Amino acid sequence: MTQRALDSSGEQPDPVKTFPAPAPPGGLTTTEVAERVARGEINDVPVRSSRSVTEIVRANVLTRFNLIIGVLWVIMLAVAPVQDSLFGFVIIANTGIGIVQEWRAKKTLDSLALIGEAKPAVRRDGVSAEVSVSEIVLGDLVELGPGDKAVVDGTVVEADSLEIDESLLTGEADPVVKRPGDPVMSGSFVVAGGGAFTATKVGREAYAAQLAEEASRFTLVQSELRSGISTILKYVTWMMVPTAIGLIVSQLVVKDDNFKDSVARTVGGIVPMIPEGLVLLTSVAFAIGVIRLGRKQCLVQELPAIEGLARVDVVCLDKTGTLTEGGMDVTEVRPLDGSDEGYVHRVLGALGASDPRPNASLRAVADAHPDGGGWDVTRTVPFSSARKYSGAAFTEDDGDASAWLLGAPDVLLPADDPALAETVHLNEQGLRVLLLARVRGELDAPDAVSGAVPTALVVLEQRLRPDAGETLAYFDDQDVAAKVVSGDNAVSVGAVARKLGMPGAEHPVDARRLPEARDDMATEIERNAVFGRVTPQQKRDMVGALQSRGHTVAMTGDGVNDVLALKDADIGVSMGSGSEATRAVAQIVLLNNSFATLPSVVAEGRRVIGNITRVATLFLTKTVYSVLLAILVVCSQVEYPFLPRHLTLLSTLTIGVPAFFLALAPNKERAQPHFVRRVMRYAIPSGVIAAAATFTTYLVARHHYAGTGALDAETSAATLTLFLVSMWVLAIIARPYTWWRVALVATMGLCFLVVLAVPWLQDFFALKLVGTTMPWAAVGIAAAAAAVLELAWRVVGRRFGS
Repeated sequence: MTQRALDSSGEQPDPVKTFPAPAPPGGLTTTEVAERVARGEINDVPVRSSRSVTEIVRANVLTRFNLIIGVLWVIMLAVAPVQDSLFGFVIIANTGIGIVQEWRAKKTLDSLALIGEAKPAVRRDGVSAEVSVSEIVLGDLVELGPGDKAVVDGTVVEADSLEIDESLLTGEADPVVKRPGDPVMSGSFVVAGGGAFTATKVGREAYAAQLAEEASRFTLVQSELRSGISTILKYVTWMMVPTAIGLIVSQLVVKDDNFKDSVARTVGGIVPMIPEGLVLLTSVAFAIGVIRLGRKQCLVQELPAIEGLARVDVVCLDKTGTLTEGGMDVTEVRPLDGSDEGYVHRVLGALGASDPRPNASLRAVADAHPDGGGWDVTRTVPFSSARKYSGAAFTEDDGDASAWLLGAPDVLLPADDPALAETVHLNEQGLRVLLLARVRGELDAPDAVSGAVPTALVVLEQRLRPDAGETLAYFDDQDVAAKVVSGDNAVSVGAVARKLGMPGAEHPVDARRLPEARDDMATEIERNAVFGRVTPQQKRDMVGALQSRGHTVAMTGDGVNDVLALKDADIGVSMGSGSEATRAVAQIVLLNNSFATLPSVVAEGRRVIGNITRVATLFLTKTVYSVLLAILVVCSQVEYPFLPRHLTLLSTLTIGVPAFFLALAPNKERAQPHFVRRVMRYAIPSGVIAAAATFTTYLVARHHYAGTGALDAETSAATLTLFLVSMWVLAIIARPYTWWRVALVATMGLCFLVVLAVPWLQDFFALKLVGTTMPWAAVGIAAAAAAVLELAWRVVGRRFGS
């Protein structure tokens, strides 16, 4: 039991800050755990995969533009018919849709996060069992193995060649060897060996745990897309304020007309300046993307990961667990130099039994030699990706001592050893080969490797993922360069990649021969596709080298050796069965462990970002022409041509409804950088042309019509021109055409014709074309504007790219 003293005030200190005595070898008892839970000594750091419902509602309702529109809506309800207040009801509906979609995304994420939650092993009552992170209590004995992440702070009690990587916290790349009594920092992870530690800080006291949890939480952090939209909205606000003030003065002071009608037309000029649906549509598109990926058992831990996936042009793949399945099978054991085959099998059985947490290779050896050898283990060296071998020392049945290494032949053997030729031949067949070598002296001697005597080759067959070939073909088709980055022998990795039909697999590269200079390394990586004998630090360096050339890099992996590269990559993708450390640093976790899910993930990212870029042009075209129309009205000292109901109708048919469908459509186009510039290059000329054409029609109509009802006729003619020009913008954005896109555009046009043809809809929207001369003139002006639009878009496309 933990002893707690009184502090100087006579009160007991915060129990969470108390440092318990080292846990007994059997861990805490059930009674001790219950007592600590009752005292609040639990790991109660709140873990959420998404925003709370309250935060979702607040974020969707309490926006700057909702406030502006809300005030204008109240004004319109007081002074004008309900049809001039439709824009307020549309905003309520849109906000409700946004809340529902994000709430659905939250439910999806929360359920997936629960599936993918880390389950550390805790020893209690002498029995090891997995518990959730929140069930750990102060003083618990937490067990560690390769790939496990320390979820609380503690002190090492047991260490079996325990090596822990603290680079995610300290920046120090080299693993730290831990011995009993050494501290363990939450957020660090095991790279080799095993052990156990006593939890000394839990809950909010384990500050590093908070940082690690924050890194793996679903967050609405900044991204280029979200930052771009924020920038656009900022500029829109700056344009709106002076333009709106000028419009108010023009309509209410300069023009001595009916007060209520002037207020309605003033509001009609201000409301369309606000791209109110753009933020909503972005949120909805992201939320639906999360839901779609969730259905494929893909956990998105950071929202911008969807955006990043759309920009990926290089994907680095770890072979084991990605191209191949995790398990392996021993197909052959070849004794060397006349070694006794029966004795070799006993050694392999002993090695397989010596490691309580074997990697995939050693597990295959243990499965093939289940007798375990029966020898006493006196010393072990766990496998690490940096060493490329593991080892153990034994006392054999007859009392003799022996020490053995099992690892990569090209690491354990000199370059001129004849056994390497045999190894190369096997590697060329896509087989994995391990060398069993006897150590002449002590296992931990500095020259243990150099003095090792080759004894046998262990041949392992890797199980290819049946869907890996199709996935690689997808990336090749989508202009995404795939790079296989593996710690295995380069020839063997190349053979596996060749079996899967990967381009460039016929020229595998040994990473030990890669240049160290970043620029030279980047050149070699761009030139080749398959790399073997890559160390964890090299994986990280390779990601950095590609990024230095402007590439957006995705990294997939499931092992502890992939953690550093996953963290540095633009997008880290981990398998659900991967180590706890890889899942913690990855932005995306494939819970079904299927590499074939990755194309769907990339496609979803491209769909979301590509479509938002498209529809943003629609929204901002409306903002541009609304601001320009207001300026032209103020300068010309005429009535504003539109009532709110007119622009609500136009916005719904040419932007709102089509944008929703276009935002959810398939889109394979890789996202391009500079979102704001790309959108404004098209929105500004489109808005200018639409405003010029509409105002021209309005001025012509003012000279054409006179007497009672002239303003309504002028408004109807101007509305017709603006609708036709806006429809042409929609038609351009809807390209390339498919049957449903053509049907969408045609349906919107048909709806407008229905409004013009049905008497009660004419009255409701105050739209009635008078005569034939002016309506056809409005159509002619719109047609001329459409031709100018086509020319402008082509000029922009040729000059700046699509």
